[in-house]
Amino acid sequence: MTSSWPAAEIARLILDGFDDYREHFRRITLGARERFEQARWQDIQLAAAARISLYEAKVAEVNGWLHQRFSAPVLLDVEQWPLVKNAYIRLIDPRLDDELSETWYNSLFCSLFSHDLISDGCMFIHTTRPSLRSHERATQIRSYRPDGGLRALLRSILADYAFAVPYGDLEGDLARLEEQLRDCLPDWVCKDPALTVELFTPVLYRNKGAYLVGRLYNRDEQWPLVIALLNREGHGIEVDALITDEAEVSIIFSFTRSYFMADVPVPAEFVNFLKRILPGKHIAELYTSIGFYKQGKSEFYRALINHLAGSDDRFVMAPGVRGMVMSVFTLPGFNTVFKIIKDRFSPSKTVDRATVIEKYRLVKSVDRVGRMADTQEFADFRFPRDKFEPDCLAELLEVAPSTVSLEGDTVLIRHCWTERRMTPLNLYLEHASEGQVLEALEDYGLAIKQLAAANIFPGDMLLKNFGVTRHGRVVFYDYDEISFLTEVNFRHIPPPRYPEDEMSGEPWYSIGPHDVFPEEFPPFLFADIGQRQLFSRLHGELYDADYWKGLQEAIRAGKVIDVFPYRRKGR
Repeated sequence: MTSSWPAAEIARLILDGFDDYREHFRRITLGARERFEQARWQDIQLAAAARISLYEAKVAEVNGWLHQRFSAPVLLDVEQWPLVKNAYIRLIDPRLDDELSETWYNSLFCSLFSHDLISDGCMFIHTTRPSLRSHERATQIRSYRPDGGLRALLRSILADYAFAVPYGDLEGDLARLEEQLRDCLPDWVCKDPALTVELFTPVLYRNKGAYLVGRLYNRDEQWPLVIALLNREGHGIEVDALITDEAEVSIIFSFTRSYFMADVPVPAEFVNFLKRILPGKHIAELYTSIGFYKQGKSEFYRALINHLAGSDDRFVMAPGVRGMVMSVFTLPGFNTVFKIIKDRFSPSKTVDRATVIEKYRLVKSVDRVGRMADTQEFADFRFPRDKFEPDCLAELLEVAPSTVSLEGDTVLIRHCWTERRMTPLNLYLEHASEGQVLEALEDYGLAIKQLAAANIFPGDMLLKNFGVTRHGRVVFYDYDEISFLTEVNFRHIPPPRYPEDEMSGEPWYSIGPHDVFPEEFPPFLFADIGQRQLFSRLHGELYDADYWKGLQEAIRAGKVIDVFPYRRKGR
């Protein structure tokens, strides 16, 4: 290695690109407050999509800078890149977002080199950042004590979190907040003079809501705390809910939700703060929830390789009906499924590989309204062969030989998506009690309606394409046929021209490529007559083309329909 090789210059250029990305990311994020105050709901959706696409665009831009600045023989001399990594470590040591800058470096390296050149010598496969940094500041929190009673404490909170738009009914909000707080906590806790409220100073924004996030605690216990705010256009800011239940707060930060916008100068601080109030969440999910989805991907990958190294777990085929487009496998002890595209699709499928990839990437940029699982896309996964059950590996090699191959004792997976593992809805219903069936079908219908409200039509709405989360929520996870609702032509089945038409095995009417006949849904969705009848009672309007057309009209008129990530008590 020669001392004249430009390691420091390459490292500096990579970090300059990261600073540029962070500035653009922060600019979009800081606009969230004004968009909320001005009720610019469509702009909120556009900003969310723009922030997601920003990362890849900026990586491509910096890749171009590097190629302009350095000749290919110099830049692509991978043997020298440990020097770049070492120079980069020195540059990021004093930073407050150093873990994000490591992931950024990895992205640039992968944009320059093939994945078979990945190593910890050249990249940050394992982080070099200590879990506790000496340069970290105190977490950005505000603390409140009930010295003048709960009402006074709540009044202080709303005074500190004021907006350009005033609260529409401050006294009514305070009364409702106090009532909800007393309903959520034991009476002795509400009377405890040691009770303390801690709230993260920045407000979190998502869709049509603003969220104050923190915790309540005394000497013995703690509870998560989320206060949800809405802008009732023309009627001021309204406090919509106070949530202290850990499961409900976890759903607000769910992998099925769009990402929050929050100004987080020290991401690790906030993630650690969230981890204290949501101990069941993996830090990968928490980074992703605030928009740092690439950092979430890094944390996920590190957790995966640590799990494989520290356990005897082996990949198996995921339970459920085999997919017609995707093949799905999992690790029993790791709550994730891995999805690969088959080389050949079932004849009933009209999509191709490029379309499937496009559909899955679309899900990243739209509002998932708590009803679509987030995905991470990976290329060139390499796993030891002995980490696969033989029948699982054999099936993958058979159905997707262009994606899965053997290289000695290593299994190469050239392309896949990961999603949170759920229980397929059809399997859940097979073993569910009568009450669980009712709840699941109620939520299944709500999932379809809420996706439609977000301008998403699932296409293939079969039960097997939905899953049930650990919180009992029904979530869609099979995306090869999704489309925007406004692209679909919903039709009533025309009346038969002659009595013979009804006896024919062929339709007596023309069918276009985007035509959907909701009247045909019942037998298509439910083989079980009892479930079919129950769903008709719960959500029979889904079988009416006019219901769907009404949603389309609202969306085309620019209406952003409310979908709340929490139970609205008393609403």
